[in-house]
Amino acid sequence: MKEEGENSTLVSNGSVDYKGRIANKHTTGGWKASPFIIVNEVAERLAFFAIAVNMVAYLVREMHQSFPDAATHVTDWIGAAYVLTLLGAFLADAYLGRFKTIIIFSCIYAVGMVMLTLSASIDTLRPPHCTKRPCIPASKGQTAFLYCALALIALGTGGIKPCVSSFGADQFDESDQNEAHKKYAFFNWFFFAINMGALLGITLMVYVQVEFGWTWGFAVPTAAMIGSIFILAAGLLKYRYQKPMGSAFTRFVQVVVVSVRNHVRGVEVKRGDDLHEVDTKESDIVGARKLLHTNQYRFLDKAAIITNPDHNPSNRWRLCTITQVEEFKSFIRILPIWASTIALALSFAQLSTFFIGQANLMNRKLTPNFQIPSSSTPIFSAINALILVPLYEKLVIPFLRSKTGHPRGITSLQRMGIGLFISIFAMVSAAIVEKKRRQQHYYSNPDLMSVFWLFPQCFLIGTAEVFTYVGQLEFFYDEATDGTRSLSSALFLSEIGIGSWMSTALVKIVERGSGGVEKGWLRDDLNGSRLDYFYWILVGVNGVNFLVYLWVARRFKGRSGGGGGSVGDECAAVELGGNVRSLVL
Repeated sequence: MKEEGENSTLVSNGSVDYKGRIANKHTTGGWKASPFIIVNEVAERLAFFAIAVNMVAYLVREMHQSFPDAATHVTDWIGAAYVLTLLGAFLADAYLGRFKTIIIFSCIYAVGMVMLTLSASIDTLRPPHCTKRPCIPASKGQTAFLYCALALIALGTGGIKPCVSSFGADQFDESDQNEAHKKYAFFNWFFFAINMGALLGITLMVYVQVEFGWTWGFAVPTAAMIGSIFILAAGLLKYRYQKPMGSAFTRFVQVVVVSVRNHVRGVEVKRGDDLHEVDTKESDIVGARKLLHTNQYRFLDKAAIITNPDHNPSNRWRLCTITQVEEFKSFIRILPIWASTIALALSFAQLSTFFIGQANLMNRKLTPNFQIPSSSTPIFSAINALILVPLYEKLVIPFLRSKTGHPRGITSLQRMGIGLFISIFAMVSAAIVEKKRRQQHYYSNPDLMSVFWLFPQCFLIGTAEVFTYVGQLEFFYDEATDGTRSLSSALFLSEIGIGSWMSTALVKIVERGSGGVEKGWLRDDLNGSRLDYFYWILVGVNGVNFLVYLWVARRFKGRSGGGGGSVGDECAAVELGGNVRSLVL
């Protein structure tokens, strides 16, 4: 048999086929398996975005909530959906594996969608139709049923999202240079799939809701979600599967506990000390390759120092391996980058809340007989991504590669930085347009501003997302170790959730600090609000965050930069810590 590697028909990363055998490159993985994952993502995102862009209107019109409250409830829900990705990643890495996790949580997701459809179709699950104000609010039981449906959808999203992109990347063997190159093309097309699903959700699904009512508006996405389960299952025989590797969180705690214990005992790390590692070819983390030792965060090395030869070397609460310590170091290294990219999610949260609120008060007529639904406004962002991703993949990357020599044209860090820089101007545009719209209303101009005035801010937000989101997909996957792939993806996705929660908190702070919902900057009636002031606050947040990101990114030293790649796989790592001073050029 040929040695497992680039010249072998067998993968070298421990992936197995559906029968548990080492996966064969000719019959599994690659672009034979990826289309099922990409189409599944289109269907799932269609369902999610159909809810996200319609839910504010549903809460206001059907559940009789105020606009600011509805907006914050939607951002809270989106936040929960993405923060719960940490739970999905934990279960996938520790117990279930990525494929089983996706299937199980997709079923939970589908149950939530069915409940949401029932909420829209059964009259007793909603308050009576509002004929005069004040409207009769939804009862506690009606609200509880709806929130239970949304909670199941959020839980389903949380279980699915950290696993899908990693499961797709698992289909490519990093040790095979040909497959490694295709993996980064997969990330671009995966992002394309997300935006294709979003485009269908905010156009076709919104049209169905407007023309046929809320029941059909939620029933069709429900069918799409159920269909996504069958689409993913159809590729069962072609997938490569990574076995669960145990809880990364438990291994992290073990490193901290042993390091602190040895520190209290006065143990010091000296040059030449032999740190503990198992003698086997693979590490003692199931399915994970060994990691080389790095000199960063040397305090944690104390967890791998043998202090008592009589202790059981397999007791990880007493003695950790180099690989276990380096796994934790790799996780710590990405935290500053993670924290300094959250601000984009705060701005992106406005796309499904206040941007739609603006559109609702603008001229949306395309023809005398047709007007754009306000919930379809994010189409300006989705179309942008659908155009930019193929152009970037086919034209920009080859051009940049010829100039920089980097296999992806520019580093992941540079790509993220470009997106963060663009987000500043997205919010500048939003603030200027909102001021002009409000002034036009103030002077009682009978001609409403066209909704196409929102195009620049949506286009720029979409452009920022293309650069930052795909850069994050690449960065967090590259910097993750074998045992933390799903966790790393979840950490990146949790940014969207935390950003949504930060948006809710900022809305509440601005609302209360400026005079409340009746007299403040953010009122139920946007024509009487000062939403442009709120956008200028976001401009300041994004500007400061960009400077912080530059400082953090310039000091970042990745696994490859620090010499900490996988043993036998050092050439597969890509240098991510390049100079980012050229980000704004």
